[in-house]
Amino acid sequence: MKTMTCRQLGGPCDLELSGETADEVIKAQDRHLREAARGGDETHAPAHEEMKGRWRHPVKAMGWYRDAKRAFADLS
Repeated sequence: MKTMTCRQLGGPCDLELSGETADEVIKAQDRHLREAARGGDETHAPAHEEMKGRWRHPVKAMGWYRDAKRAFADLS
């Protein structure tokens, strides 16, 4: 189990997100951003919009995804 923060994945806060794989942590951040935005947290709105639009720009999205997976792999 490894832990990354919302901020490490491009979000605005230091909430810790844990998972066995990078994909689990990324999905946890997606849920966190969605819930925060629904709850009216304006600090998370830009990251939430970016997350929603991530796959509209596949080349940029794959760069972000590779960076997130690399950062996860580098954790001890």
